[in-house]
Amino acid sequence: LPGDVSAEWYPDGSGLLIAHSFEARSELFRYDLSGRALTEIPTPPGTVSGATARPDGSVEYLWSSAAEPSAVRSTAGAVVLDPPGMKSPGSVPVQDVWVEGPGGRIHALVQKPEGSTGPLPTVFDIHGGPTWHDSDSFAAGPAAWVDHGYAVIRVNYRGSTGYGRAWTDALKHRVGLIELEDIAAVREWAVSSGIADPDRLVLTGGSWGGYLTLLGLGVQPDAWTLGIAAVPVADYVTAYHDEMEALKAMDRTLLGGTPEEVPDRFEASSPLTYVDQVKAPVYISAGVNDPRCPIRQIENYVKRLEARGAVHEVYRYDAGHGSLVVDERIKQVRLELEFAERYLKGVPGAQ
Repeated sequence: LPGDVSAEWYPDGSGLLIAHSFEARSELFRYDLSGRALTEIPTPPGTVSGATARPDGSVEYLWSSAAEPSAVRSTAGAVVLDPPGMKSPGSVPVQDVWVEGPGGRIHALVQKPEGSTGPLPTVFDIHGGPTWHDSDSFAAGPAAWVDHGYAVIRVNYRGSTGYGRAWTDALKHRVGLIELEDIAAVREWAVSSGIADPDRLVLTGGSWGGYLTLLGLGVQPDAWTLGIAAVPVADYVTAYHDEMEALKAMDRTLLGGTPEEVPDRFEASSPLTYVDQVKAPVYISAGVNDPRCPIRQIENYVKRLEARGAVHEVYRYDAGHGSLVVDERIKQVRLELEFAERYLKGVPGAQ
């Protein structure tokens, strides 16, 4: 099976329940140990985020698609659990797009408001990780942008999982710059195809996606109308020295050493290096207790924006690498939408 595979035992030990993720979709299989047969377990098109086999042989799994919110389902035919509380209204399906890029074909997921015609204000919502991927699963952030009249494009750049080992391992030494090449290729396609309005392009993301947002605003200053970065890496050298040990090990792997050993690579991959080239308004949100993307390196970046009077806003909140408080998360989405509406012209507004 190409892509990513995980497995767990059936309760009686007779086989393995295999979860397979490939090209932004996932599926389930049973591998029977006695007959060594691999049998697909029917699930709806979309993403299975977790699954477990029950003693009766049925499988319960957490499923969603871009259009339908998460629910726990069973191969026995029932919805086992619908999340309590307020129900999400759902969103629109994704369109799969493949774009030729410098390192191979790039997979992007596109959502547009129902009945809309382009060119549209368009949000490039960049996933974190970098060893992760966007999939055909429900995501409240993109759904909110679509509800407010934006097209949303998510790019599974080189370094993403779910496309084979070579695609994931392509992200070495030219960290950040490789991903931006792929994002730029999809941006060019979106504009030339008539989906995206080149004068109303938002680059956004959280964590590694926030890092790519700040880096993109500096490396590609004429490509983006505004940027919205959540809990980003902004000053790579300071981030390395302040972050948790596990992330230091990851950075040494990606860049081939420490900032002292490979200073040129860290400099080339750091948003701080290009901060004076940023032209677009920038919105940054940061947790003051973040161990992954610590606040000090973000403040270093913000000070450089302040020094030259660049248009920017910063929202600091009392949490770590994001917040699990629902009201806080809703507030942050609202602040991002309001920032975009202030600096983009002709946004249709909430539907």
